[in-house]
Formats: sequence, C-alpha cells, structure tokens
Amino acid sequence: MAGRGVGTWLREGVWEIPLRRYLALLVTLCLLTGLFFSVRTLTHDDRSCAPGVARPEGSDECVGVATTAYDFGHPQLRPTVRAIARENARLKAGSYVTVAVMLPYTSTAAANLADIQHELQGAYLAQYQANHASNGESPAIRLVLANPGATSRYWQEMVTRLAAMTGGTDRLRAVAGVGQSTDANMKAVKELTRLGIPVIGSSITADDLANGQGGGDPFPGLARVSPTNTDEAHALASFAKVSAGRAMLVYDRPGDPYTRTLQTSFEALIKSSPHLSQPFTPPADRSEEGTTANTFRQIALLICGTPRSIDTVLFAGRHTQLRQFINALGARGCQDRKFTVLTGDEGSYLTGERSLHRNVLGPTLTVRYTALAHPDAWGRGSPRTGGSAADMAALTELLKSAVRPPVGPVGPVALEDGQLIIAYDAMRLAVHGIREAVPEGRSVPTLADVGLQWPQVKGPLRVDGASGWICLDVHGNPYDKAVPIVELRAEGGSRFVSIAWPEGKPPGAECLPPS
Repeated sequence: MAGRGVGTWLREGVWEIPLRRYLALLVTLCLLTGLFFSVRTLTHDDRSCAPGVARPEGSDECVGVATTAYDFGHPQLRPTVRAIARENARLKAGSYVTVAVMLPYTSTAAANLADIQHELQGAYLAQYQANHASNGESPAIRLVLANPGATSRYWQEMVTRLAAMTGGTDRLRAVAGVGQSTDANMKAVKELTRLGIPVIGSSITADDLANGQGGGDPFPGLARVSPTNTDEAHALASFAKVSAGRAMLVYDRPGDPYTRTLQTSFEALIKSSPHLSQPFTPPADRSEEGTTANTFRQIALLICGTPRSIDTVLFAGRHTQLRQFINALGARGCQDRKFTVLTGDEGSYLTGERSLHRNVLGPTLTVRYTALAHPDAWGRGSPRTGGSAADMAALTELLKSAVRPPVGPVGPVALEDGQLIIAYDAMRLAVHGIREAVPEGRSVPTLADVGLQWPQVKGPLRVDGASGWICLDVHGNPYDKAVPIVELRAEGGSRFVSIAWPEGKPPGAECLPPS
C-alpha cells in the first residue's frame, strides 16, 4: 500500500471499484426493467377487434358495433360487408343518419350464418335503393353492424355503444334486424327502446316481444314487419283447417319467447284435444344438438301409438330440434300412416339444411311452415290486395344489378328462406320512418320523432314490401300481414303452397287496421 500511495488506494479502493460495481448493477437493473416492460407490452392482451368492436373479458367473441368493413371472421359475409363500406364511404359528412343492423354475427352455426348473410344482404340492398333511387330524398342512410354475441349474451355492451352513437357525427336513428325472439334479445330491445332508440324487428315473431299484446306498450318505439306467432297460427289454421281431434302438440319446455308463444297459439287451436301434448327439453343454446334426438325417437314411438285419427303434429320448437324431430318421425315404425307437421317460420332454416333426411319427405310425411316471405308468393293468381308482384319484382331487379359494381357484388344470394326479403322490408320501413320524421326546414329528424311514425304507417302511408303490404297498428305491429305457407321438398329447397291471412282474408284496399 505504501508503494502505491494513499491517493491511489483511495481512488481505486474507495471510489472506482465500488463505483464500477454500482454502475454495473444499475445498468443490469435498467436492462431487466426494460425487458420486463418489453415482455409486458408484447404479451399485453389487446382485446380490440376493429373500430367499435372488442372482446369482453373471458370471451373470444368480438362484440359491439362495427363501423368499418369488418366481417367478424366470416368470409361469407365479406362481399356484403365490403359493399356496405363502399356505400358508407361515398356519403358526405352531415348528409346521413346511421341505422344499425343488429344480428348475432359471431354465431358459428351454419344455418344461423346463412340467415345472417341473407338478412345483411337484404338490409344493404334497401340502403343502396334508399340512397340512389328515391329522388334525392334525405337524409342518406349509413349502415353499421351491431353484434350482441352469438347468443346475445353481450347485449349490454352493444347497447352501450349504440347509445353513444345517437349524437355526434354518427346520428344513430334506428336499429333494425334484432335476430331471433330470445330472452336476451328481448332484454336488448327493452333497453334500446327505454333509451328512446327506435327498433324495427325483421324476423322476430314472439307475441311477448311486441307491443299491445297484454295491454300497454313495453317497448315504446318498436315496429315489426313480421306477424306475431298468434297471427301466424291463425293464418295456418285458416289454411290447414286444423282440427283438435286430429292434431297433437310437440313443444319445447321451458321454451324461449318464440317457442313459448307458438306453443300457446297452437294450444288455443286444439283447446279441446283429448290427446296429450309431448314436451322436449333442448340445450339452452338451441342451435346445439344436445340429446333431444333421443327424446324425439321416443316421441315418434308414442305418435305411432296414437289413434289413427291423428294425422297432424303441431311443432313448437327451433329449427335444430325441428330437423331432429323430422328425422326421427321419418324413421317411425308406422310408415303406413300419413302425418303432416305444421310449424312456425323456423322451418325456413331447413330449406338448405344438409343434416335433414330429405328422403323421409314424401307421400306419408309432409312438413309445412309459416314463412316470413317467399319469392313465389306473388305470382299468378295472388290476391289483389295485401301485396303485389310488382313490389317483389322491384327487389328482383335490384338483385340483378347486385352481381357487379356499383351495387355489388354481395356474394351468392338465396330467396327461398325469406330472410333477405324480410330484412329488405325492415330496412325500407326504417328509411320510411326516418324520412317521414324529418321536420320542415331540416334534413335530419330527432331521435324521438322517428319512433312516433309507426302508427301512421297505414293507408296511403303504408310500405309496399316485397313480402307484402306493411300496415302497422297503433302498437307498431303489422295488420293482417300476408303469411306464405311453404312446404319442404324431398329434392331440396321448398315449395310455395299458398298465402294465408291472420284475418282469414286479405286486407281491404285501404289497409286500415281497426282502431
């Protein structure tokens, strides 16, 4: 130490060596901190899917309101989604209002996806028609896609987003579509209308998802283009002459709004029937197979054991269970007996269903259902009132131009299931309500005024839909709406049988619902 000197020792022993150690430790600490934040950033769970759409905690579904060309991961929706985006992009700021098309876009069931595809196509075609073929009427219509989830589990997230879009540049003025008549969708409609947002149901038919059924209007601002289950059952009864002594009921227990009200309507038709009704219990998600096929095998055996006077089965259930029931009844032991299955509009899902055993359809087993719409309903011999071939032809001509720009392409279209037609009509009703609500001297209606238009949609202010005349009563329900009776074909698809009417006959030329 003496040779090196006190200064050297102090510099190396006290300052430089410890300092180097401290600096090395500091550098290491900084590197570790940086690595930590880098890994955290890289592994951060980004739950956004697209503008306005995100995955809720614990879910992989992208829910919310898509305002861009987002197809929710379904290629079959892509052409229509892109067509909507092109149409939205050409609209000038301040010239439009927004309408949301509410459907379960993240559904994975093939039948549901086909329904969604067709409804979206119909809504878009009505948007294009409104913006290009209405003599410059305003405002223009912008479409966005509102997704509450495959089973509408996340309806609250969707509604919150929609409510935020009623102001600002979005100017949301209506929600169309809705999807199936389920408990979750009922809650969504309840909250939307509570917030003053008008709703136009395309394919909802449940009686308890309608106003004026038990007195009062629980959904203020709700309009529908499809008849209630009760109206469909009345139309079916007027066509099929259902007899209590010749019919029995098979129904979903505990049911959902659609199946429960269909069950009630069918029970009223066969009130004095001496034959026991047969229940089945499907999964909570009625698009799943579950074990109901086992139950239907047993019910088919019981049906064979009924008196030979029984030749009609009224089925109150969803399409997955309907398909299982038809397959089971087709394999029944009593092949010498003839049966006709009558059901609601869920039968339309089976027009392209590959798992349906079509070979069982024929002389001894007929399946007929009340469709929401059918392309052949307004052909030769159709009534002079209640609808017209010209109204359907207008949509057909629009479809011809939708195979290429500027209208399309929108992908392959199908009309047999009626979903494109009824969604087109629902959007046309939305446009009608929005434009009728525009006050003099302005170009955009207030949100509150749109929902007030529904009671005026009758007489000369009716909407001439491709599915038939849309004349609304004071509760926003269609009056004496045309109900196509359709039969599933063994060779595939469906066959239009006849138009039936809830009132037993077409409406008068004035189309005025009773007060």
